[in-house]
Amino acid sequence: MAMWNPHSWQALPAAQQPEYPNLSELERVLAQLRRLPPLVVPEEVGRLRVLLAEAAAGKRFLLQGGDCAEQFKDCNAEAIADKLRVLLQMSVVLTHSGRRPVVRVGRIAGQYAKPRSGGTERVRVGAKEVELPVYRGDLINALEATPGARKADPDRLLQAYFHAAATSNHIRALIEGGFADLHHPERWELHQQSTEAYREVLEEVRESLEFLEALGGVERGTLERIDFFTSHEALLLPFEEALTRWVPDPEGGGANAMGLSSLARGGGYYNLGAHMLWVGERTRELGGAHLEYLRGIQNPIGVKLGPSITAAQLRELLQLLDPTHTPGRVTLITRFGAGSIREHLAPLIHAVKRSGHQVLWSCDPMHGNTVKTGGGLKTRHFEAVLSELRQAFEIHAAEDSQLGGVHFELTGEAVTECMGGHAGVLESDLPRAYETGCDPRLNGVQSLEMAFLIAGMLRK
Repeated sequence: MAMWNPHSWQALPAAQQPEYPNLSELERVLAQLRRLPPLVVPEEVGRLRVLLAEAAAGKRFLLQGGDCAEQFKDCNAEAIADKLRVLLQMSVVLTHSGRRPVVRVGRIAGQYAKPRSGGTERVRVGAKEVELPVYRGDLINALEATPGARKADPDRLLQAYFHAAATSNHIRALIEGGFADLHHPERWELHQQSTEAYREVLEEVRESLEFLEALGGVERGTLERIDFFTSHEALLLPFEEALTRWVPDPEGGGANAMGLSSLARGGGYYNLGAHMLWVGERTRELGGAHLEYLRGIQNPIGVKLGPSITAAQLRELLQLLDPTHTPGRVTLITRFGAGSIREHLAPLIHAVKRSGHQVLWSCDPMHGNTVKTGGGLKTRHFEAVLSELRQAFEIHAAEDSQLGGVHFELTGEAVTECMGGHAGVLESDLPRAYETGCDPRLNGVQSLEMAFLIAGMLRK
Protein backbone atom coordinates (compact mmCIF):
# COMPACT_ATOMS: atom_id res chain seq x y z
CA MET A 1 0.00 0.00 0.00
CA ALA A 2 1.40 3.40 -1.00
CA MET A 3 2.42 5.94 1.62
CA TRP A 4 -0.36 8.32 2.66
CA ASN A 5 -0.44 12.07 3.14
CA PRO A 6 -3.37 14.54 3.23
CA HIS A 7 -3.07 15.26 -0.50
CA SER A 8 -2.24 11.77 -1.84
CA TRP A 9 -5.87 11.51 -2.95
CA GLN A 10 -5.09 14.01 -5.71
CA ALA A 11 -3.33 11.31 -7.75
CA LEU A 12 -6.55 9.26 -8.00
CA PRO A 13 -9.88 9.77 -9.78
CA ALA A 14 -12.25 11.85 -7.65
CA ALA A 15 -15.99 11.53 -8.27
CA GLN A 16 -18.57 14.24 -7.60
CA GLN A 17 -16.09 17.13 -7.65
CA PRO A 18 -17.30 20.44 -9.16
CA GLU A 19 -15.39 22.40 -11.77
CA TYR A 20 -14.19 25.76 -10.45
CA PRO A 21 -13.79 28.42 -13.16
CA ASN A 22 -10.93 30.13 -11.29
CA LEU A 23 -8.44 27.73 -9.67
CA SER A 24 -6.29 30.53 -8.25
CA GLU A 25 -9.31 31.77 -6.29
CA LEU A 26 -9.92 28.26 -5.02
CA GLU A 27 -6.32 27.99 -3.81
CA ARG A 28 -6.59 31.38 -2.09
CA VAL A 29 -9.61 30.17 -0.12
CA LEU A 30 -8.01 26.83 0.74
CA ALA A 31 -4.90 28.61 2.04
CA GLN A 32 -7.10 30.68 4.34
CA LEU A 33 -8.94 27.59 5.56
CA ARG A 34 -5.65 25.93 6.47
CA ARG A 35 -4.85 28.85 8.80
CA LEU A 36 -8.21 28.92 10.58
CA PRO A 37 -8.70 27.14 13.93
CA PRO A 38 -10.17 23.62 13.96
CA LEU A 39 -13.90 23.19 14.58
CA VAL A 40 -13.46 20.17 16.88
CA VAL A 41 -10.58 18.92 19.01
CA PRO A 42 -8.82 15.53 18.87
CA GLU A 43 -9.94 14.62 22.38
CA GLU A 44 -13.56 14.67 21.23
CA VAL A 45 -12.75 12.53 18.19
CA GLY A 46 -11.05 10.00 20.44
CA ARG A 47 -14.02 10.00 22.81
CA LEU A 48 -16.39 9.23 19.93
CA ARG A 49 -14.23 6.32 18.77
CA VAL A 50 -14.45 4.82 22.27
CA LEU A 51 -18.25 5.18 22.32
CA LEU A 52 -18.63 3.70 18.83
CA ALA A 53 -16.47 0.73 19.86
CA GLU A 54 -18.88 0.16 22.75
CA ALA A 55 -21.81 0.39 20.34
CA ALA A 56 -20.15 -2.20 18.10
CA ALA A 57 -19.97 -4.46 21.18
CA GLY A 58 -23.70 -4.00 21.85
CA LYS A 59 -23.30 -1.73 24.86
CA ARG A 60 -24.63 1.44 23.19
CA PHE A 61 -26.79 2.45 20.24
CA LEU A 62 -25.83 5.02 17.59
CA LEU A 63 -28.42 7.66 16.68
CA GLN A 64 -27.14 9.65 13.70
CA GLY A 65 -29.47 12.15 12.10
CA GLY A 66 -30.05 15.61 10.72
CA ASP A 67 -30.56 17.51 7.52
CA CYS A 68 -30.17 16.04 4.07
CA ALA A 69 -28.08 19.10 3.20
CA GLU A 70 -27.87 22.06 5.56
CA GLN A 71 -28.50 25.46 4.09
CA PHE A 72 -26.77 28.64 5.22
CA LYS A 73 -30.11 30.40 5.65
CA ASP A 74 -31.07 27.92 8.37
CA CYS A 75 -28.12 28.85 10.56
CA ASN A 76 -30.21 30.53 13.25
CA ALA A 77 -30.81 29.85 16.93
CA GLU A 78 -34.32 28.43 16.59
CA ALA A 79 -33.55 26.03 13.75
CA ILE A 80 -30.41 24.71 15.46
CA ALA A 81 -32.22 24.23 18.78
CA ASP A 82 -35.08 22.41 17.05
CA LYS A 83 -32.70 19.93 15.41
CA LEU A 84 -31.02 19.30 18.74
CA ARG A 85 -34.41 18.89 20.42
CA VAL A 86 -35.64 16.20 18.06
CA LEU A 87 -32.40 14.20 18.46
CA LEU A 88 -32.66 14.55 22.24
CA GLN A 89 -36.27 13.43 22.13
CA MET A 90 -35.34 10.37 20.12
CA SER A 91 -32.39 9.57 22.37
CA VAL A 92 -34.40 9.74 25.61
CA VAL A 93 -36.99 7.37 24.12
CA LEU A 94 -34.28 4.95 22.96
CA THR A 95 -32.45 5.08 26.29
CA HIS A 96 -35.55 4.76 28.46
CA SER A 97 -37.75 2.45 26.39
CA GLY A 98 -34.99 0.63 24.49
CA ARG A 99 -32.79 0.23 27.58
CA ARG A 100 -29.62 1.21 25.71
CA PRO A 101 -27.33 4.26 26.20
CA VAL A 102 -27.31 6.35 23.04
CA VAL A 103 -24.41 7.87 21.09
CA ARG A 104 -25.75 11.10 19.56
CA VAL A 105 -24.21 12.15 16.26
CA GLY A 106 -25.76 14.95 14.21
CA ARG A 107 -25.68 15.44 10.47
CA ILE A 108 -25.01 19.03 11.38
CA ALA A 109 -22.40 21.81 11.41
CA GLY A 110 -20.85 20.79 8.10
CA GLN A 111 -23.36 18.78 6.03
CA TYR A 112 -23.43 21.40 3.29
CA ALA A 113 -22.82 19.22 0.21
CA LYS A 114 -24.64 16.33 -1.48
CA PRO A 115 -23.65 13.94 -4.28
CA ARG A 116 -25.95 14.12 -7.28
CA SER A 117 -26.85 11.64 -9.98
CA GLY A 118 -26.01 14.04 -12.83
CA GLY A 119 -24.00 17.17 -13.54
CA THR A 120 -27.00 19.16 -14.80
CA GLU A 121 -30.73 19.28 -14.20
CA ARG A 122 -33.77 20.75 -15.91
CA VAL A 123 -35.59 23.34 -13.81
CA ARG A 124 -38.58 25.53 -14.51
CA VAL A 125 -37.83 29.24 -14.78
CA GLY A 126 -40.98 31.19 -15.42
CA ALA A 127 -42.93 29.56 -18.22
CA LYS A 128 -40.12 27.42 -19.61
CA GLU A 129 -37.67 24.74 -18.57
CA VAL A 130 -33.93 25.36 -18.75
CA GLU A 131 -30.90 23.12 -18.15
CA LEU A 132 -28.56 24.32 -15.41
CA PRO A 133 -25.65 22.88 -13.43
CA VAL A 134 -27.10 20.74 -10.65
CA TYR A 135 -27.37 22.15 -7.12
CA ARG A 136 -24.65 20.39 -5.09
CA GLY A 137 -25.30 22.02 -1.72
CA ASP A 138 -24.48 25.41 -0.25
CA LEU A 139 -20.82 24.42 0.13
CA ILE A 140 -20.50 24.54 -3.64
CA ASN A 141 -23.27 26.59 -5.29
CA ALA A 142 -26.71 28.13 -4.66
CA LEU A 143 -30.18 26.64 -4.99
CA GLU A 144 -31.53 29.58 -7.00
CA ALA A 145 -32.26 28.58 -10.60
CA THR A 146 -29.94 30.98 -12.41
CA PRO A 147 -26.69 30.31 -14.29
CA GLY A 148 -24.73 32.59 -11.96
CA ALA A 149 -26.06 30.98 -8.77
CA ARG A 150 -25.24 27.49 -10.01
CA LYS A 151 -21.56 28.23 -10.68
CA ALA A 152 -19.15 26.64 -8.23
CA ASP A 153 -17.99 29.48 -5.94
CA PRO A 154 -14.80 29.01 -3.85
CA ASP A 155 -15.90 31.65 -1.34
CA ARG A 156 -18.67 29.29 -0.27
CA LEU A 157 -16.03 27.12 1.40
CA LEU A 158 -15.27 29.96 3.80
CA GLN A 159 -18.96 30.60 4.32
CA ALA A 160 -19.42 26.90 5.14
CA TYR A 161 -16.60 27.01 7.68
CA PHE A 162 -18.03 30.02 9.49
CA HIS A 163 -21.62 28.71 9.42
CA ALA A 164 -20.37 25.37 10.80
CA ALA A 165 -18.45 27.21 13.51
CA ALA A 166 -21.53 29.25 14.47
CA THR A 167 -23.71 26.12 14.54
CA SER A 168 -21.21 24.15 16.64
CA ASN A 169 -20.77 27.07 19.02
CA HIS A 170 -24.51 27.38 19.59
CA ILE A 171 -24.90 23.63 20.18
CA ARG A 172 -22.06 23.69 22.72
CA ALA A 173 -23.58 26.72 24.45
CA LEU A 174 -27.00 25.06 24.66
CA ILE A 175 -25.54 21.88 26.14
CA GLU A 176 -23.26 23.68 28.58
CA GLY A 177 -26.18 25.90 29.60
CA GLY A 178 -28.24 22.88 30.68
CA PHE A 179 -30.44 22.54 27.59
CA ALA A 180 -30.00 18.76 27.77
CA ASP A 181 -30.49 18.47 31.55
CA LEU A 182 -32.52 15.31 32.17
CA HIS A 183 -34.24 17.10 35.06
CA HIS A 184 -35.90 19.38 32.52
CA PRO A 185 -36.58 17.31 29.39
CA GLU A 186 -39.78 19.31 28.89
CA ARG A 187 -37.48 21.93 27.37
CA TRP A 188 -36.99 19.50 24.52
CA GLU A 189 -40.63 19.59 23.45
CA LEU A 190 -41.06 20.71 19.83
CA HIS A 191 -43.91 23.20 20.02
CA GLN A 192 -47.09 21.11 19.55
CA GLN A 193 -45.33 18.15 17.93
CA SER A 194 -44.68 16.06 21.04
CA THR A 195 -46.96 13.07 21.55
CA GLU A 196 -48.78 11.87 24.64
CA ALA A 197 -46.59 8.73 24.65
CA TYR A 198 -43.49 10.93 24.76
CA ARG A 199 -44.87 12.97 27.67
CA GLU A 200 -45.49 9.73 29.56
CA VAL A 201 -41.87 8.75 29.00
CA LEU A 202 -40.73 12.13 30.35
CA GLU A 203 -42.77 11.63 33.50
CA GLU A 204 -41.31 8.15 34.03
CA VAL A 205 -37.80 9.56 33.51
CA ARG A 206 -38.41 12.24 36.13
CA GLU A 207 -39.73 9.72 38.64
CA SER A 208 -36.76 7.41 38.05
CA LEU A 209 -34.27 10.26 38.56
CA GLU A 210 -35.93 11.35 41.78
CA PHE A 211 -35.76 7.75 43.07
CA LEU A 212 -32.08 7.31 42.16
CA GLU A 213 -31.06 10.66 43.63
CA ALA A 214 -32.95 9.88 46.82
CA LEU A 215 -30.84 6.70 47.09
CA GLY A 216 -27.66 8.64 46.36
CA GLY A 217 -27.05 6.47 43.31
CA VAL A 218 -26.50 9.23 40.80
CA GLU A 219 -24.98 12.70 41.03
CA ARG A 220 -27.00 15.57 39.63
CA GLY A 221 -24.09 16.94 37.61
CA THR A 222 -23.81 13.80 35.52
CA LEU A 223 -27.35 14.33 34.21
CA GLU A 224 -26.92 17.94 33.12
CA ARG A 225 -24.47 17.31 30.27
CA ILE A 226 -24.45 15.02 27.27
CA ASP A 227 -22.02 13.99 24.58
CA PHE A 228 -23.03 15.34 21.18
CA PHE A 229 -20.92 14.90 18.07
CA THR A 230 -21.00 16.32 14.55
CA SER A 231 -20.63 14.52 11.25
CA HIS A 232 -20.89 15.10 7.52
CA GLU A 233 -20.21 13.35 4.25
CA ALA A 234 -16.60 13.76 3.12
CA LEU A 235 -17.50 14.85 -0.40
CA LEU A 236 -15.56 17.94 -1.48
CA LEU A 237 -12.01 16.70 -0.98
CA PRO A 238 -10.08 20.01 -1.25
CA PHE A 239 -12.24 21.32 1.61
CA GLU A 240 -11.64 18.22 3.74
CA GLU A 241 -7.90 18.31 3.10
CA ALA A 242 -7.77 21.95 4.22
CA LEU A 243 -9.35 20.98 7.56
CA THR A 244 -6.89 18.12 8.16
CA ARG A 245 -4.30 18.65 10.90
CA TRP A 246 -1.37 16.69 12.30
CA VAL A 247 -1.79 15.90 16.00
CA PRO A 248 1.42 14.93 17.85
CA ASP A 249 1.72 11.87 20.07
CA PRO A 250 0.32 12.95 23.48
CA GLU A 251 3.05 10.99 25.22
CA GLY A 252 5.62 12.92 23.23
CA GLY A 253 4.76 16.15 25.01
CA GLY A 254 2.86 17.74 22.12
CA ALA A 255 0.28 20.47 22.40
CA ASN A 256 -2.48 17.94 23.02
CA ALA A 257 -0.73 16.15 25.84
CA MET A 258 -3.71 15.80 28.21
CA GLY A 259 -6.23 12.99 28.27
CA LEU A 260 -5.63 11.56 24.81
CA SER A 261 -5.39 7.88 25.69
CA SER A 262 -7.87 7.04 22.92
CA LEU A 263 -5.89 8.86 20.22
CA ALA A 264 -3.30 7.43 17.86
CA ARG A 265 0.04 6.52 19.36
CA GLY A 266 2.87 8.20 17.49
CA GLY A 267 0.58 11.01 16.39
CA GLY A 268 -1.69 11.13 13.40
CA TYR A 269 -3.75 13.20 11.00
CA TYR A 270 -7.26 14.24 12.01
CA ASN A 271 -9.98 15.98 10.06
CA LEU A 272 -10.90 18.60 12.63
CA GLY A 273 -13.90 19.88 10.71
CA ALA A 274 -16.12 17.16 12.26
CA HIS A 275 -15.92 14.29 14.72
CA MET A 276 -17.06 11.66 12.22
CA LEU A 277 -17.03 11.53 8.42
CA TRP A 278 -18.71 9.15 6.02
CA VAL A 279 -18.25 8.15 2.41
CA GLY A 280 -21.31 7.79 0.22
CA GLU A 281 -22.57 5.12 -2.15
CA ARG A 282 -21.47 7.20 -5.16
CA THR A 283 -17.92 7.90 -3.95
CA ARG A 284 -16.72 4.75 -2.15
CA GLU A 285 -15.13 3.11 -5.20
CA LEU A 286 -11.95 1.15 -4.54
CA GLY A 287 -9.01 2.92 -6.13
CA GLY A 288 -10.83 6.25 -5.85
CA ALA A 289 -9.78 9.49 -4.20
CA HIS A 290 -12.35 9.47 -1.39
CA LEU A 291 -11.28 6.17 0.17
CA GLU A 292 -7.64 7.19 -0.28
CA TYR A 293 -8.24 10.36 1.73
CA LEU A 294 -10.29 8.66 4.45
CA ARG A 295 -7.89 5.77 5.04
CA GLY A 296 -5.25 8.10 6.45
CA ILE A 297 -7.22 10.11 9.01
CA GLN A 298 -7.90 9.04 12.59
CA ASN A 299 -11.59 10.01 12.69
CA PRO A 300 -14.20 7.25 12.86
CA ILE A 301 -15.44 6.57 9.32
CA GLY A 302 -18.90 5.66 8.10
CA VAL A 303 -19.37 3.79 4.82
CA LYS A 304 -22.72 3.80 2.98
CA LEU A 305 -23.46 0.39 1.44
CA GLY A 306 -26.07 -0.01 -1.30
CA PRO A 307 -27.06 -2.86 -3.62
CA SER A 308 -23.98 -2.43 -5.83
CA ILE A 309 -21.43 -3.54 -3.19
CA THR A 310 -20.19 -7.14 -3.29
CA ALA A 311 -18.85 -9.21 -0.42
CA ALA A 312 -15.37 -9.24 -1.96
CA GLN A 313 -15.38 -5.47 -2.40
CA LEU A 314 -16.48 -4.98 1.19
CA ARG A 315 -13.65 -7.11 2.54
CA GLU A 316 -11.15 -5.14 0.46
CA LEU A 317 -12.67 -1.85 1.59
CA LEU A 318 -12.42 -2.83 5.26
CA GLN A 319 -8.81 -3.87 4.89
CA LEU A 320 -8.07 -0.48 3.33
CA LEU A 321 -9.82 1.61 5.98
CA ASP A 322 -9.16 -0.58 9.03
CA PRO A 323 -6.00 -2.67 8.55
CA THR A 324 -5.50 -2.95 12.32
CA HIS A 325 -9.06 -4.24 13.00
CA THR A 326 -9.76 -1.47 15.51
CA PRO A 327 -13.24 -1.42 17.10
CA GLY A 328 -14.96 1.93 16.59
CA ARG A 329 -13.02 2.75 13.44
CA VAL A 330 -15.65 1.76 10.80
CA THR A 331 -19.44 2.07 10.85
CA LEU A 332 -21.18 0.27 7.97
CA ILE A 333 -24.39 2.12 7.05
CA THR A 334 -26.65 -0.05 4.89
CA ARG A 335 -29.17 1.56 2.51
CA PHE A 336 -30.80 -1.02 0.26
CA GLY A 337 -34.51 -0.18 0.20
CA ALA A 338 -37.33 -2.14 1.76
CA GLY A 339 -37.66 -4.40 -1.28
CA SER A 340 -33.96 -5.28 -1.58
CA ILE A 341 -32.54 -5.58 1.92
CA ARG A 342 -33.24 -9.31 2.34
CA GLU A 343 -31.31 -10.09 -0.82
CA HIS A 344 -28.23 -8.03 -0.01
CA LEU A 345 -27.65 -7.68 3.74
CA ALA A 346 -26.98 -11.27 4.90
CA PRO A 347 -24.08 -11.91 2.44
CA LEU A 348 -22.36 -8.76 3.68
CA ILE A 349 -22.76 -9.81 7.32
CA HIS A 350 -21.13 -13.16 6.43
CA ALA A 351 -18.27 -11.36 4.66
CA VAL A 352 -17.55 -9.14 7.66
CA LYS A 353 -17.58 -12.09 10.04
CA ARG A 354 -15.06 -13.94 7.86
CA SER A 355 -12.86 -10.84 7.70
CA GLY A 356 -12.53 -10.55 11.48
CA HIS A 357 -13.27 -6.81 11.50
CA GLN A 358 -15.26 -5.47 14.45
CA VAL A 359 -17.58 -3.01 12.72
CA LEU A 360 -20.62 -1.13 13.94
CA TRP A 361 -23.66 -1.93 11.79
CA SER A 362 -26.10 0.93 11.19
CA CYS A 363 -29.19 1.19 8.99
CA ASP A 364 -30.09 4.14 6.77
CA PRO A 365 -33.70 3.32 5.82
CA MET A 366 -34.19 6.61 3.98
CA HIS A 367 -32.08 6.67 0.81
CA GLY A 368 -33.15 3.35 -0.66
CA ASN A 369 -36.82 4.26 -0.35
CA THR A 370 -36.93 7.53 -2.27
CA VAL A 371 -39.68 7.85 -4.89
CA LYS A 372 -41.05 10.65 -7.07
CA THR A 373 -44.65 11.79 -7.09
CA GLY A 374 -46.55 12.49 -10.28
CA GLY A 375 -45.83 16.17 -9.68
CA GLY A 376 -42.07 15.56 -9.59
CA LEU A 377 -41.46 15.87 -5.83
CA LYS A 378 -39.09 13.39 -4.21
CA THR A 379 -40.62 11.75 -1.16
CA ARG A 380 -40.42 8.68 1.06
CA HIS A 381 -43.20 6.53 2.48
CA PHE A 382 -42.91 6.24 6.25
CA GLU A 383 -44.12 2.64 6.04
CA ALA A 384 -41.29 1.72 3.62
CA VAL A 385 -38.73 3.37 5.92
CA LEU A 386 -40.09 1.39 8.86
CA SER A 387 -40.15 -1.82 6.83
CA GLU A 388 -36.45 -1.61 5.93
CA LEU A 389 -35.54 -0.83 9.51
CA ARG A 390 -37.57 -3.72 10.89
CA GLN A 391 -36.08 -6.12 8.35
CA ALA A 392 -32.56 -4.95 9.26
CA PHE A 393 -33.16 -5.86 12.92
CA GLU A 394 -34.60 -9.25 11.92
CA ILE A 395 -31.80 -10.15 9.49
CA HIS A 396 -29.05 -9.24 11.95
CA ALA A 397 -30.75 -11.32 14.65
CA ALA A 398 -31.10 -14.29 12.30
CA GLU A 399 -27.41 -14.06 11.38
CA ASP A 400 -26.24 -13.81 15.02
CA SER A 401 -25.26 -10.20 14.40
CA GLN A 402 -26.72 -7.00 15.78
CA LEU A 403 -27.87 -3.70 14.39
CA GLY A 404 -26.12 -1.08 16.52
CA GLY A 405 -27.33 2.16 15.01
CA VAL A 406 -29.62 4.13 12.71
CA HIS A 407 -28.96 6.96 10.28
CA PHE A 408 -31.85 9.30 9.39
CA GLU A 409 -32.47 12.47 7.44
CA LEU A 410 -34.72 14.46 9.75
CA THR A 411 -35.55 17.93 10.95
CA GLY A 412 -37.25 19.48 13.95
CA GLU A 413 -39.46 21.56 11.70
CA ALA A 414 -43.06 20.68 10.82
CA VAL A 415 -42.26 19.91 7.19
CA THR A 416 -44.36 17.75 4.88
CA GLU A 417 -41.73 15.91 2.86
CA CYS A 418 -42.26 12.23 3.76
CA MET A 419 -45.68 10.61 3.50
CA GLY A 420 -47.40 8.54 6.16
CA GLY A 421 -46.98 8.02 9.88
CA HIS A 422 -49.54 8.87 12.56
CA ALA A 423 -49.59 12.43 11.24
CA GLY A 424 -51.12 11.02 8.06
CA VAL A 425 -49.16 13.11 5.55
CA LEU A 426 -50.68 12.49 2.12
CA GLU A 427 -49.24 13.17 -1.32
CA SER A 428 -51.55 16.15 -1.59
CA ASP A 429 -50.05 17.55 1.65
CA LEU A 430 -46.45 17.58 0.41
CA PRO A 431 -46.43 21.04 -1.22
CA ARG A 432 -47.73 22.63 2.00
CA ALA A 433 -44.32 22.64 3.72
CA TYR A 434 -41.83 21.05 1.31
CA GLU A 435 -38.65 22.94 2.17
CA THR A 436 -35.69 20.63 1.51
CA GLY A 437 -33.17 21.60 -1.15
CA CYS A 438 -32.29 17.96 -1.92
CA ASP A 439 -33.88 14.91 -0.29
CA PRO A 440 -37.05 14.61 1.85
CA ARG A 441 -36.71 14.46 5.64
CA LEU A 442 -38.79 13.09 8.48
CA ASN A 443 -40.45 15.84 10.49
CA GLY A 444 -40.42 16.01 14.29
CA VAL A 445 -43.57 13.91 14.78
CA GLN A 446 -42.42 11.20 12.37
CA SER A 447 -38.94 11.15 13.95
CA LEU A 448 -40.36 10.67 17.43
CA GLU A 449 -42.72 7.96 16.20
CA MET A 450 -39.73 6.19 14.64
CA ALA A 451 -37.85 6.38 17.94
CA PHE A 452 -40.63 4.48 19.74
CA LEU A 453 -40.66 1.85 17.02
CA ILE A 454 -36.86 1.41 17.25
CA ALA A 455 -37.09 1.17 21.05
CA GLY A 456 -39.61 -1.65 20.68
CA MET A 457 -37.26 -3.50 18.34
CA LEU A 458 -34.33 -3.03 20.76
CA ARG A 459 -36.37 -4.55 23.58
CA LYS A 460 -36.88 -7.68 21.48
